[in-house]
Amino acid sequence: MLTLARALAVLLAAAFLTAGLGLSGGGESQACMGTGKKLVPVGQTVGIKLFARGVMVVGLSDVATQEGACSPAKACGLKTGDIITHINETQVDTIEEVEQQLRECGGELQIQATRGSKQLTLSAHAAPCLADGSYKLGAWIRDSMAGIGTVTFYDPETGQFAALGHGVNDVDTGLLMPLQSGSIMPSSVTGLVPGEKGCPGELHGSFDLNRDLGRLTANTDWGVFGTLEEDCFSGEAMEVARPSQVKTGAATILANVEGETVEEYTAEILRVYPAAGPKGQSLMIRITDQRLLETTGGIVQGMSGSPIIQNGKLVGAVTHVLVNDPTRGYGIFAEDMLEAAG
Repeated sequence: MLTLARALAVLLAAAFLTAGLGLSGGGESQACMGTGKKLVPVGQTVGIKLFARGVMVVGLSDVATQEGACSPAKACGLKTGDIITHINETQVDTIEEVEQQLRECGGELQIQATRGSKQLTLSAHAAPCLADGSYKLGAWIRDSMAGIGTVTFYDPETGQFAALGHGVNDVDTGLLMPLQSGSIMPSSVTGLVPGEKGCPGELHGSFDLNRDLGRLTANTDWGVFGTLEEDCFSGEAMEVARPSQVKTGAATILANVEGETVEEYTAEILRVYPAAGPKGQSLMIRITDQRLLETTGGIVQGMSGSPIIQNGKLVGAVTHVLVNDPTRGYGIFAEDMLEAAG
């Protein structure tokens, strides 16, 4: 049967890796923004809610009918990861809008969808469900996500902010969620599960759903970006380091692992990878601060976006953790986040 699934669970975790890439060396970014640009590093956790542009197909299933089981979605050519944008020429961005079209369709559906960069037009025949006679498509779909993450920086001149250092991806398909709208909300860390070898930890938090701190404008592989709607973060602006200025050695990170308190913790940059390396894997870092190691075991889910600082400059943001060693993880250059922000 068609099951309509709305995902509003913890999902803003890093894309965990089980081993290092074995790369070495460094490289200089040719991004237009670099030394001279000043941003305020934040390190504050926030609730992040994202509503998709269209609805994502996250699974296919059978519909039980009087004639037996069938899957209209599979039969018409829909695949997991497709984004349904229109049904019978009506735009659909929510599960409720899809349900309405199914009620009104009489069984015949003209579906417009995207698959990567391709635009698709598919003809489907929704099936009447044996249980209640309502028309079903035979697809699991998702229209929204929410979770906890960390704000990396904001621009005091424009109010633009950046968070996570990686995109918000669908938890079932692993694909980047297309952004229709979204916002960041005040949050407080209420608990955590420490990371252990082979078992990533995570922050637990509560959100203030009635107050938006800022509006999301982009969901990219280099982070989520938006504009603040109120003056909610404090701190001193610091220069953004060019990748060529980032060196192995001592560094610090800003992280919020209890309540609403942001603290600075010691870390070490172990490697600086070539600029052409995988997204979100520009640096390898190790947490060295005993306080953080005792509290979290190292890097945990929810810390994605924690600013990395070296020699008085904003270097980047934490993005990933090594599952087999939660004291180590990866980071992205702040300059790359700036370039993605536009």
